[in-house]
Amino acid sequence: MAFKKDLSVLIGLFNKVSQRITHKDLSFIIGISILVHIDLTLTETQMRYTDAIITKPNQDVANKTLRNTYGLLAITLLFSAFTAGMSMALNLPHPGIILTLVGFYGLLFLISKYQNSGLGILLVFALTGFMGITIGPMLNAYLSLPNGTSLVMNALALTGLSFLGLSAYALISKQDFSFLKGFLTVGIFVLLFAMILGFFVQVPALQIFISAGFALFSAAMILYQTGEIVRGGETNYVMATVTLFISIYNLFISLLALLGLANDD
Repeated sequence: MAFKKDLSVLIGLFNKVSQRITHKDLSFIIGISILVHIDLTLTETQMRYTDAIITKPNQDVANKTLRNTYGLLAITLLFSAFTAGMSMALNLPHPGIILTLVGFYGLLFLISKYQNSGLGILLVFALTGFMGITIGPMLNAYLSLPNGTSLVMNALALTGLSFLGLSAYALISKQDFSFLKGFLTVGIFVLLFAMILGFFVQVPALQIFISAGFALFSAAMILYQTGEIVRGGETNYVMATVTLFISIYNLFISLLALLGLANDD
């Protein structure tokens, strides 16, 4: 009986939270999944980086990983844009919090399991396509605003320029960005706490903090992941692609949210 009572309380709390979640909030729910994924990525990459120091991989391996990563990333970005466009054209509703989290976590788990096989590549397309579908309703909501088209295009341009600039810096400098690991690890817990608080406290300043925090976090992750590829710490282009795609996706949503908040003012 006590278990059923506790379960009822949890379900009631979940329903209250779900009713207060908007399309914008749902995009940041994906951010929770992103943070968990990135936390695991940091650990796995650090282990591979330690092995890389011991085995001293040649530059050809790093260059091959980089080419494969950027090639797959470019194709998956286009595919995600296509599925987002289809979602917008068909005016599909958002799949909801449960389906979003189950789909995202499930695909991430499968990609991690099959990262060394051809199936892993297909699963990357499934994940990026799914993320494109989930972002479609939010984009429609922004486009319905008086200057919505300008907001979306500006966010897209800023995201592209940021990614190109950060990637170029990491590629040219070949700097070791492992010092960012501490920032990223602390950032995970700070953003998680802020997001949970944001579900119950609707304060504009908190929303700005969350969006800005995710933007900085995503930028740092792009630097970290690209640096690991260049220096030989990351040799699996499937996982590298997923990390960079998720970082770009989250950076775009964060910038769009910031521009939207500025527009409200």
